[in-house]
Amino acid sequence: MMKQLTKSKELWIFIMLIVLSVLISVRSSVFLRPDNLIDLLKNNAVLGIMALGMTLVIITGGIDVSVGAVVALLTVLAGKFMVTFSGNLLLVFLVAIASGILIGIINGTLIALANIPAIVVTLGSMSIINGLMLYYTNGSWINDLPTWFIDFGKITFFKFTDASGNMVGIPIQIVIFLIMIFLTWALLKYTLIGRAVYAIGGNPVSAKRVGINIGRTLIFVYAYMGFLAGVAAVTHTSIMRQVDPNAFLGFELQVVAAVVVGGASITGGSGSVIGTVLGVLFMAVLNNGLILTHIPTFWQKIIVGLIIILAVSFDVIQRKRMEKSLPRVDVEY
Repeated sequence: MMKQLTKSKELWIFIMLIVLSVLISVRSSVFLRPDNLIDLLKNNAVLGIMALGMTLVIITGGIDVSVGAVVALLTVLAGKFMVTFSGNLLLVFLVAIASGILIGIINGTLIALANIPAIVVTLGSMSIINGLMLYYTNGSWINDLPTWFIDFGKITFFKFTDASGNMVGIPIQIVIFLIMIFLTWALLKYTLIGRAVYAIGGNPVSAKRVGINIGRTLIFVYAYMGFLAGVAAVTHTSIMRQVDPNAFLGFELQVVAAVVVGGASITGGSGSVIGTVLGVLFMAVLNNGLILTHIPTFWQKIIVGLIIILAVSFDVIQRKRMEKSLPRVDVEY
């Protein structure tokens, strides 16, 4: 039991998270304040929602580098829809989610049925979407969102007064993140499609032999990524209360980093929702700590890049050790 526990990637990420939090709290008295921790979770809810979708993609052995462009496009669509038609919250979610699913289905179909590598398809999607968005918006922000949507973004639950006398509560954006965590966890743990995702990432040949439809599963995975991008787009707009078409440049790197740091194998077959949530928290705490300790922005980017390399290197070394420990059988013909 203890041996299995020490081999758990999630346990080591949790320990790293605790150590990092202690180090930052020693340097900054602001870090452990309730309002700072709540803001930290709220501001990283979008990263967390996107990382949940990327977890499924990476478990299948794929990658989606178009996520930044897709979520930026969906924020523009949702913003334009509200400014033009006003509508209501349900319609805004429907527009963003339906558009995200459509883009995901297109990506998934090209990857699964045309056998084009995921990196090629999603790089192409990213370029096309960025180009179309620049043509459509010319980089202009969208303001004047309806009052009812601004009010939606301000909803908080379980309000209380902290030691500094500030009124704080759990923002709606954190609640949305928690719902998506539960949905993705249940999908992977209790559904056939969840088992198929792990089977395809572990060994696609074996998965096909046991009757798993690889094409349909991959299309579902990329469509689910699009679904979460739609949810993330509305969540982000509710936080910012305006739309910046350039807000997600380079965002895909942060999403992949959170999933890889969370223990998902970049070669597929392993990963978990708990690990991804811990990875998101680790990246959020790291970024928050770097800001609180006044580390320059360029150092923050360098540190994130180094963490990705270290996380992937650790995964590769661990996989090689596991392969060496397996018994070898020579077959003569």
